Amino acid sequence: MVAATAISAVPVEGHRLWARLCHWLLALSFLGLAFSGIVILMAHPRLYWGEVGNAMTPAILEFPINDNHRPEGWERAVVFDDIDGAPVSGYRMYRIFNENRWARSLHFLSGWILFLAGAAYVFAGVATGHIRQNLLPRLRDLAPRALWSSVTAYARQQFRDARIGPPYSLLQRLAYAGVLFVFLPFMVISGLTMAPTITAAFPVLLDIFGGYQSARTLHFVGFVVLFLFLVAHLVMVMLTGFRRQLRAMILGS
Repeated sequence: MVAATAISAVPVEGHRLWARLCHWLLALSFLGLAFSGIVILMAHPRLYWGEVGNAMTPAILEFPINDNHRPEGWERAVVFDDIDGAPVSGYRMYRIFNENRWARSLHFLSGWILFLAGAAYVFAGVATGHIRQNLLPRLRDLAPRALWSSVTAYARQQFRDARIGPPYSLLQRLAYAGVLFVFLPFMVISGLTMAPTITAAFPVLLDIFGGYQSARTLHFVGFVVLFLFLVAHLVMVMLTGFRRQLRAMILGS
């Protein structure tokens, strides 16, 4: 998230080449994951808790994004032989929303790109000291008074004076570190938990998340958090000068 910070004597580093490359790979992979994930959700836009969830069990959350969220709309019987392409299962209300094999393939491909780009960012960040110097907040900065002081100072800044690249403010450090070290790993692990081949080898994942459906629900919650981060990130980019921020993320400064 590009934050507004006061102009100081601290030199502007800009964005290093490896950071820019990882940034764009992460951004593109996240967009691929978001798009394919929504298409997958459309086939069954209901979330459950526990091990099992289907049209006959109560959902903890339903999304009226199409008629697939209404179990009463699934009563019409469909003979598989009457459907073009001989699918594994019959469609319910909208045939296209169940033809999501391409979306699953895109989801896994984007997931691997995100994982590799994130791993490369962490490796380069540790090797260059970027993570220790610019991302991880200091313990003394996590005190309630220090956090509140950072929030109030943040609100008083002029966004047009925002620095490009590190050093980052405390709120930026918390946001970046939270996404990189908490939410992205959480999304990877919860996503793998929904794969029976993975849980067959590591059944402890089901114990951690409480079942396949719980992992699916928590995976969606993690997506919402990351999506909100993306929205806030883009808002701050626009407030601090979209062109100069975009140029800096492409050219470095």
